[in-house]
Amino acid sequence: MIKKLLIANRGEIACRIIKTARRLGMRTVAVYSTADANALHVQMADEAFCIGNPPSRESYLCADKIIATALACGAQAIHPAYGFLSENAEFAAKVAEAGLLFVGPSAHAILAMGGKSQAKALMQKAGVPLIEGYHGEAQDQDTLIAQALKIGLPVLLKASAGGGGKGMRSVFVAEELPEAIQAAQREGKNSFGDGRLLIEKLLVKPRHVEVQILADKHGHCVYLFDRDCSLQRRHQKVVEEAPAPDLSPELRAAMGQAAVKAAQAIGYSNAGTIEFLVANNQFYFMEMNTRLQVEHPVTEMISGLDLVEWQLRIAAGEHLTLQQENLKANGHAIEVRLYAEDPAHDFLPAIGKLNQFSYKQQHAWQRIDTGFQTGDEISPFYDPMLAKVIAWGENRQLAIARLLQTLADIRISGLRHNLSYLQRVIAHPDFADSQHLATDFLVLRHQALLNQDSPYQQAALLVAAAYYWQQQQQSASVVSNDLYSPWQNLVAWRTLGDNYSSLQLVVNEQNQQLQLQKQGENFVWQQAEQQGQFSFKQDNHEFIYQDTQQRLRFQVTLDSHGLQLAHEGVIWQCRLLEPYKQSQQQQNQHKGYCAPMTGRITAVLVNAEQAVTKGETLVVLEAMKMEHRIVAQDDFTIEEIWVGVGDLVQDGQVLLK
Repeated sequence: MIKKLLIANRGEIACRIIKTARRLGMRTVAVYSTADANALHVQMADEAFCIGNPPSRESYLCADKIIATALACGAQAIHPAYGFLSENAEFAAKVAEAGLLFVGPSAHAILAMGGKSQAKALMQKAGVPLIEGYHGEAQDQDTLIAQALKIGLPVLLKASAGGGGKGMRSVFVAEELPEAIQAAQREGKNSFGDGRLLIEKLLVKPRHVEVQILADKHGHCVYLFDRDCSLQRRHQKVVEEAPAPDLSPELRAAMGQAAVKAAQAIGYSNAGTIEFLVANNQFYFMEMNTRLQVEHPVTEMISGLDLVEWQLRIAAGEHLTLQQENLKANGHAIEVRLYAEDPAHDFLPAIGKLNQFSYKQQHAWQRIDTGFQTGDEISPFYDPMLAKVIAWGENRQLAIARLLQTLADIRISGLRHNLSYLQRVIAHPDFADSQHLATDFLVLRHQALLNQDSPYQQAALLVAAAYYWQQQQQSASVVSNDLYSPWQNLVAWRTLGDNYSSLQLVVNEQNQQLQLQKQGENFVWQQAEQQGQFSFKQDNHEFIYQDTQQRLRFQVTLDSHGLQLAHEGVIWQCRLLEPYKQSQQQQNQHKGYCAPMTGRITAVLVNAEQAVTKGETLVVLEAMKMEHRIVAQDDFTIEEIWVGVGDLVQDGQVLLK
């Protein structure tokens, strides 16, 4: 049995592996970059070693450093988790050559399934259904365009070595093919060191359904039911559930058997996932993930099994004692991915300090996997997922209700996040009716999810007005230690007699003007023909509103973009408009195009003195493992370009004019 385990990863998955390893009596070793020196996984491990600077290629992707660390500290095994080196066949081979156990499949199996084109060829031989597509070696742009047109639009471009939604582009119009190919190749190269692409026919309204398998080193393999992962943004999963709803027993059995067949075709061992697209009661092989999946907790909750434990036992050579006929799914489990990102602005990742991150985990039916705690910094170098939130119930309806309850008890402050967005998704009637599940679910409902009506709209406006009134009235001598923390700035209210303040706010991009007056402990407000009174106070990162008819709690986030309020899954983006700020905004519009966040320039697609048209991509910025396009908002001519490929830029930095 393994006595000492090194986890070649970070964040929530490193923490989750440590918990199982400890339960099994193993000592644990963490590795970390300088950006993660104080991270939770470092604190939890028995030992921890720094392996380099924050960029992944200088730390978490340095196979030789990780192996050397394992040998130096006396670890017998390395668990790669997911991402980074988890599906790197060369790394798996080097681990084995060093005399260490790799907690995953063999290098041969990883290599067989690592290239999507090669994997599809193997699956075709094994009799697993495939989608029509191009998986050839020729990768020049002319060939790829010709093959895409031959298949027939729409098509899906996919990085051959990819995973996690990286290097994927949907193309519906022939004119978009050149740029989409370049972007997918670039993202594949940056994320996986491999820019090769494959092309698939894009199915209309398919579901993304996957099957979890376990296989030992002695030829025994079982499948642990299925998961629906159809709710995605940017080809990355947001909501996952097990078992997949509304599949016939015959289809489930056929998919499970196909998954086992796929694994056995390459002599697979350890945990793995076969991903399928399902449409019109037919399923098609998409890819195999030769690692532990992000969404593995939902399978654990319906199976009662610890997949990490089985990974470790299989790696150590133990026989898989599970028999297919004895495996039964119990109840239903749903997982959502809680991200530091702004859904209202194309899910732009957020960086900054977690002033508060708290939650309740007091029932056996709920689970929160995280690698963060209050006070941590979210850096621009890694995936912005804060936590995975999971709930189980005897049926799907109960799982939904319990998940909403769990989400309602989470408190986050300091940066933008998708908590309220997740609440609205899970509470949406079309999600409750599983007949609507498809990979375009979120795309079709995005604006509606962002712009939900709420009976608390006026209360939110008044809370924002009261906060900004206080900011205007506080003494200039009071200086916060944290510019983005409203809690440091909250001081006693000043009574200003009968003086009214006129405030102009922007709430969810709608201009709102009102008058506010402080009278004793209450506020008096006037707006058009309406008026009233309310009280307002702060309580542990929340604002409390109360009038004669209701008392409401609003979760608060204050960052460089303004004030964000949330209540019952609805969010309000608020900012104060002041004359000097409006003038400043107008001036900034003429400065040029700025970086939306800290990141690295991966492409500059224009030149000085070039005429560009509205919608044309100017610069591509990579941050938090994703590409972000800076797009022309109008027709104009480029005057100057101030960045080049490889440059690290800061949030708000001018890129070009």
